[in-house]
Amino acid sequence: MARRRRGRPVDGVLLLDKPGGMSSNHALQRARRLYQAQKAGHTGTLDPMATGLLPICFGEATKFSAHLLEADKVYRTRVELGVVTDTGDAEGEVVERREVPSLDEAGLRETLQRFIGEIDQVPPMHSALKHQGRKLYELAREGKTVERAARRVTVYDARLLDYGDDAFEMEVRVSKGTYIRTLAEDIGQALGCGGHISDLRRLKTGPFEGSRMLSVEALERLAEDAAQDEALLPVDVLVAHLPRRDMSAAGARSLRFGQAATGEAGALPADSLTRLYHDEAFLGLGVVTAAGDIAPRRLLSSAVAGSA
Repeated sequence: MARRRRGRPVDGVLLLDKPGGMSSNHALQRARRLYQAQKAGHTGTLDPMATGLLPICFGEATKFSAHLLEADKVYRTRVELGVVTDTGDAEGEVVERREVPSLDEAGLRETLQRFIGEIDQVPPMHSALKHQGRKLYELAREGKTVERAARRVTVYDARLLDYGDDAFEMEVRVSKGTYIRTLAEDIGQALGCGGHISDLRRLKTGPFEGSRMLSVEALERLAEDAAQDEALLPVDVLVAHLPRRDMSAAGARSLRFGQAATGEAGALPADSLTRLYHDEAFLGLGVVTAAGDIAPRRLLSSAVAGSA
């Protein structure tokens, strides 16, 4: 007998404003408890010290969360100069202090410009990447350091917001896999004094803007008013970047039985992914075959159940 899941079936995407000092998993579990949701997952972690946008997927949305892992992201951060820490942020141990040169706006902007574009970045030891099956931060806590291969990432924009005698603030738009701590350290090295981040806030990930975020406290108030579900975005927002196909009744029926919908790809090229709808209801994702059919790739459980 299948074990029945605890909680209620909640489907959708929550844009959570993660507070500082809380791990992404802790934030996820707290939101899940508030929603009493059967199933939940996030779309990429934020460091415990970081705040800001953490999209959380409930129920059927977890099937499509991987699409957001590839998304570009926007951060705002404060970089403290002249102090290098072993973690690249304010929570680490100070390992070096240097004199900070005289800063001016033109010089700072020119330095930031040097980091725009494709760059090679060595992931920090204090990260969740794995080495021989173990997370790097676990090894770092044991005082161990291992060689890490540089990875190619892209900094699309790095905009100076403010600066003082020994610190500056910037907003950056980056590709997936970019470590802002490492970027700040490298900028500090380029300035000749080193540095670390003392504040980090994610403002955007993929199509999601920070203006729609809700804090944990706001969620708690919504729970009291039984209005939580109204704060959720629909499941298909996670795949809104993919082309849309509206299926015929016969095509939708074929998909529900795990069969290809014959001749319904239209002008979509072979092997392309497409989001599928019937009567304005989101069915899931399909892939275009060489014959111009659409084969099911990942469907909502409710769509499959609709075949019964």
